[in-house]
Amino acid sequence: MAKKAIVLFSGGLDSTTCLYWALAQGYTCETLTIAYGQKHEREVHAAREIAQRLGVKQHFVTLNLPWLASSSLVNKEQQIPEHDLNEITSGKIPSTYVPGRNLMFLSVAASLLDAVGADAIVAGPNAIDFSGYPDCTPNFFKAAGQAINLGTEHGVTQGVEVLAPLMDLTKTDIVKLGAKLGVPFELTWSCYNGGEKPCGKCDSCKLRARGFAEAGVKDGAVEK
Repeated sequence: MAKKAIVLFSGGLDSTTCLYWALAQGYTCETLTIAYGQKHEREVHAAREIAQRLGVKQHFVTLNLPWLASSSLVNKEQQIPEHDLNEITSGKIPSTYVPGRNLMFLSVAASLLDAVGADAIVAGPNAIDFSGYPDCTPNFFKAAGQAINLGTEHGVTQGVEVLAPLMDLTKTDIVKLGAKLGVPFELTWSCYNGGEKPCGKCDSCKLRARGFAEAGVKDGAVEK
């Protein structure tokens, strides 16, 4: 029998590449998309469209946690910062950090995994071309995997995996992998700002643009 994976799925470049990767690995996938008040809720629509195209089962959850407004990614009165590329990857945690986001997301995913009898959680953190978020590191995901194996029925009885296939890849490598897997780049959304088109100025847009440029691949989301 094929193994089942819960894919944490935002509809962005990284998580979409992870979904296509998991399918290519032979997993039967169910996606989990979480809205938490982010300004770029446009990504939720991207997630729905991509998952529908693939015909995978989707789960949508909304978290209404007022304190997440400490992040400029959530607080509508705060501006999304615009950094130079060398500042983005300096290791300094920016204002777009959402407190404990991946810890919350993995906890919800673990609950879903336990309920539906899945074998793995697949997520798209990256610790190379990233904004220094502490919950996107190998050590965090290793510890989270251990906790999930200790705190879920499936973890205790048969063992489950928390997979982060993009962790050690550059954004350029991720674009190349996505192109190889047939990811519909034009449907993905990475921009931190809401709107009809990516802003091209936020950290996420700049990292994405560099990845596509270095990979020599057209970014259909920007050029459509």
